[in-house]
Amino acid sequence: MSEDLFAAPGVPSGTYDASSIEVLEGLEPVRRRPGMYIGGTDERALHHLAAEVLDNAMDEAVAGHANRIEIVLEVGNRLTIIDNGRGMPIDPHPKFPDKSALEVILSMLHSGGKFSGKAYATSGGLHGVGISVVNALSVDTEIEVARDRQLYRQRFSQGQTLGPLEHLGGTPNRRGTSVAFTPDTEIFGEMLFKPARLYKLARSKAYLFAGVEIRWKCDAALISDDTPPEAVFQFPGGLGDHLKEQIGTRECATAEFFTGQQDFPGENQGRVEWAVAWPLWSEGSYSWYCNTIPTPDGGTHEQGLRQALVRGIRAFGELVGQKKAKDITADDVMVGSELMLSVFIREPQFQSQTKDRLTSPEATALVERAVRDHFDHFLSDHMDRGKALLAYVLDRMDDRLRRKQEREVKRKTATSSRKLRLPGKLTDCAADSPEGTELFIVEGDSAGGSAKQARDRKTQAILPIRGKILNVASATSAKILANQEIADLILAMGCGTRKDCDAANLRYERIIIMTDADVDGAHIATLLMTFFFQEMPDIVRQGHLYLAQPPLYRLTVGAKSLYARDDAHRIEIEEGPFKGKKVEVSRFKGLGEMNPNQLKETTMDPATRGLLRVTLPQEYEERAGVKDLVDRLMGNNPAHRFAFIQENAARLDEEVIDA
Repeated sequence: MSEDLFAAPGVPSGTYDASSIEVLEGLEPVRRRPGMYIGGTDERALHHLAAEVLDNAMDEAVAGHANRIEIVLEVGNRLTIIDNGRGMPIDPHPKFPDKSALEVILSMLHSGGKFSGKAYATSGGLHGVGISVVNALSVDTEIEVARDRQLYRQRFSQGQTLGPLEHLGGTPNRRGTSVAFTPDTEIFGEMLFKPARLYKLARSKAYLFAGVEIRWKCDAALISDDTPPEAVFQFPGGLGDHLKEQIGTRECATAEFFTGQQDFPGENQGRVEWAVAWPLWSEGSYSWYCNTIPTPDGGTHEQGLRQALVRGIRAFGELVGQKKAKDITADDVMVGSELMLSVFIREPQFQSQTKDRLTSPEATALVERAVRDHFDHFLSDHMDRGKALLAYVLDRMDDRLRRKQEREVKRKTATSSRKLRLPGKLTDCAADSPEGTELFIVEGDSAGGSAKQARDRKTQAILPIRGKILNVASATSAKILANQEIADLILAMGCGTRKDCDAANLRYERIIIMTDADVDGAHIATLLMTFFFQEMPDIVRQGHLYLAQPPLYRLTVGAKSLYARDDAHRIEIEEGPFKGKKVEVSRFKGLGEMNPNQLKETTMDPATRGLLRVTLPQEYEERAGVKDLVDRLMGNNPAHRFAFIQENAARLDEEVIDA
């Protein structure tokens, strides 16, 4: 072997020696790399702090030591969570006799009472990092412990102990732990807790454990929506109560929900609880929990439920002589269902510290065994109910197989066979495959004419629409189907609507809404986004919908022209590249006023344009929040729109004045 392989490359070694090696002690790793412990420093991570503290209180409740939890949000972003459990230990720690157990828990990573399983049979906390991470990322943390009729307190800042444990005297009528903390602005900036998000968190935790009462209180000055400032949550029916509230009066494939719970015997020592409904019209929602911890990415407990449902419905199909049932998949049973699953197991394993996915291998078999027996009885004890659900699932299976067959047909052949059915105003592109293609939905025939000349004929298609389309949020299904503009949009997309919407059949890779850069254009864009949100949610969810960014102004100095999207952008150009120069400003009345070269350069050419992607949140509760907002602002009741305008008009005036 040649020694040249190990020759020095001629780069100086710098100062990389023993002094370059840092050793982070205490809670310093958390402050240096918060993303490792809470997934980032965004709004989701901020609320993860609240969840960590609440999970500790819930662990006390699940263990049978607490039955009441209080959550209080105050001005100054101060959050306090109180339980009436056993209270954190305050006696000296055997390994660190100069510190109380409380101080060890708060100031050292991987310290806690959940490793051995002696203090908690099942718990959400596993690694002993939750409360210490909250302490490290808070500017002021205060712990009060009521234990053995005595009250103690200790304070911390940014993970550092501010003083010894204080004994505050006797407290005969109090027990448990109070954790009050204020997130550190050095980590989270000026971000604040959202009352609505904390309210939903508290409510969902109460559903997950029927034996706990959760009290919510928030300073009224912090609330900007309909979140109540005070509430008490207690739900004896657990997940079943939660699902009934979520479904409301919607019609389902079976009038009865599939709900139940089952304990795990022996050494596994835990429990599974579930609630499933099959609404006739639903995009579906799934809520997975382990030891009261949300696991939005599912995991092994989800897999157990999927296996129980698909094997159960197949067996029932065989029982009633339905041969097609053998081809049913788990998606046929679960897609479109509204489902909640909660498991309590010993020493669960998660994919990461944020616990988004359960990976405990034993959970699959435990959940399947527990649910399968109940599901068999649910189907066979009332044959009419079982047959109704089987028919619903077989319909979904037929839809899946039909869509699969359609996808296998080449786009060119499919387009040729549907050529006469495409909208007359559609100017299609030449490409045979959807990859790289774009459909521009353009406001008006005049703009459509310019766009047709500006487009790339191979990859860009143009569909003009007449002004403001129907507001689908406030229209009946019959009115929507009878509207010609809506019919043209649906035909051009080629992917179906509502429950039949499948982005895999979309004829273009990108759908681009291109309207004038004024108030009327924004209104038309809003109506179109409402259409896609309601009628083709899969298109939005998978990131196929975009907003074009046409200019409102052309600014010219001599032979040089720049384009501005809006007034603020115009001022930015006038005070930047064109500062001190005499600027000729012309305002475009609409896209149709732009010549094709200008439209191509500013709005349609991928090399020079800007696009905004329209997306949907992944979590169901956030998705439901978007739907609520659309219903309020675009629905039948104008009072909601008027209230929104009143609430936001003052803020808009302030922004205009600032600009």
